[in-house]
Amino acid sequence: MRSFDIGYLFSLQCVSSGSVASLESVGLWPRGKVGIVADREEVQVRRVYDDPEESDGARVLVDRIWPRGMTKVRAALTEWCKDVAPSTELRKWYSHDPAKFVEFARRYGAELEQAERVQALQHLRDLAADGRLTLLTGSKAVDISEAAVLAAILNR
Repeated sequence: MRSFDIGYLFSLQCVSSGSVASLESVGLWPRGKVGIVADREEVQVRRVYDDPEESDGARVLVDRIWPRGMTKVRAALTEWCKDVAPSTELRKWYSHDPAKFVEFARRYGAELEQAERVQALQHLRDLAADGRLTLLTGSKAVDISEAAVLAAILNR
């Protein structure tokens, strides 16, 4: 399966949606960053419904709600980190509308500064520092998911 270059996908999403705004403009992606991290492997994003791969490393589901029809065995998770997921209110507002992605990323970034989410985000940073980390989501559009925003934050 394909792992995503988050920087490329964010640029592509912003161009394809007709928006000139980007995650750079809301401070969630460093200006000029292409997605390469020199001192560690890049955090990747995949659908939880995709078959696990040896290159996945730690597989962490970052959705608040368990993916429909997915068994724990088939998901082959290292863990489920639902504490880092967006609030129900934000998730419902966003509804995976590509036109709202940049604003979603900004609001989600603000939520990640709340005390209960800071610890969960630090835990993901620790996992990424220990080796390959794959963030999993049930979303069909991984490039505009909370997992993509988290990967961008973890990869900076």
